[in-house]
Amino acid sequence: MPAPRMDHRLQKVALGPVVIFGASNFPISYSAAGGDTASALAAGCPVILKAHNAHPGASEIQGRVIQQAVAEAGLHEGVFSLVRGAGNEIGEALVDHPLVRAVTFTGSEAGGMALYRRGQQRPDPIPVFTEMTSVNPTFVLPAALAARGAEIGAGLVQRAMYNVGQACLKPAVLLAVEGPGFRGLRDAATAEVEKVAARTMLTPGIHDAYTRNAQRMEDDGAGLIGAGSAPVHAGDGQSLLYEVTGEQLLAEPALREEVFGPAVLLVRLTGTDQLLEVARAFRGQLSATLHAEAADRTAAEQLLPILERRTGRIVFNAFSIPQEVSYASTHGGPFPATSDSRFTSVGMGAIERFVRPVTYQNFPDDLLPEPLREANPLHLWRLVDGELTQR
Repeated sequence: MPAPRMDHRLQKVALGPVVIFGASNFPISYSAAGGDTASALAAGCPVILKAHNAHPGASEIQGRVIQQAVAEAGLHEGVFSLVRGAGNEIGEALVDHPLVRAVTFTGSEAGGMALYRRGQQRPDPIPVFTEMTSVNPTFVLPAALAARGAEIGAGLVQRAMYNVGQACLKPAVLLAVEGPGFRGLRDAATAEVEKVAARTMLTPGIHDAYTRNAQRMEDDGAGLIGAGSAPVHAGDGQSLLYEVTGEQLLAEPALREEVFGPAVLLVRLTGTDQLLEVARAFRGQLSATLHAEAADRTAAEQLLPILERRTGRIVFNAFSIPQEVSYASTHGGPFPATSDSRFTSVGMGAIERFVRPVTYQNFPDDLLPEPLREANPLHLWRLVDGELTQR
């Protein structure tokens, strides 16, 4: 006889207190009242926000607004806490605290991996969701290059210089096969860079790192083909356009690393085969962009499976920045873009980082959590045998 069918009911429950490290480059959207805080609170998790030292005032203002909202909603004051201070000790203590159940971080690969390892080395390891590094490569296929190379070159530089190049989705590497349209792309990108005035970067530390990494690009063989106006103040970031061959990019892994700031690398390729080889050489990315026309279909079909394995978001005939917040948003990708490519930090799916599934099997109705009871006393939308219903 067949076994009797068992009753399974699943609910996603909040992980518990979450530590969020504010980012340096987005004092609003990745700070005290940013997306990580919003999605953690929506999941039912208390938040401990480690404010970034680059914008203490903005963090304090946002923190007080959240504190007021918590009081007005009649919630416990411990739902949101803000911590400030320099040095690693505070962050390490937060990650180590036995009540903390998850961590989010946006910043450098070194910083993110230090927190990730610390979270895994606890007696009870916890998830550490990090967003770390990405160059967001843009691939221009031959027909698109011939049809609108200059437009693509100018447009990419305009997007790359947003926020003085201090954006995680900055399109930092532009790759095209040398041929019809390449000269137009190169000249347009150069002219666009030369229009850009040097502007103040967010912190002295970010500026110093940008200067070092730009020099590293030159030391590793990148040729400077365009520059914006010279810096006026000590913290100004000068816009720079470098060029390398595909052979150079393949031979020197450092050329494929992020330069956080207003620098763009143009890569001159010999053909589609080399374009595919270079695509395979990139590590995990937050996004990748493909510019193509109908005549590029064969090359696009070869490139797309490579990009699918290296990024969480593929953009077609546009640019990687900005990104819209939607149900289909993905802001994540394979390592080192993030520490867990299954999750997004932007969009409606961001809440999934802070919940976990619990199945109740063969429970009496009165012992089930209210959202799972037969009568649905909270009148929630639920999936019953795969169908969405309020019953």
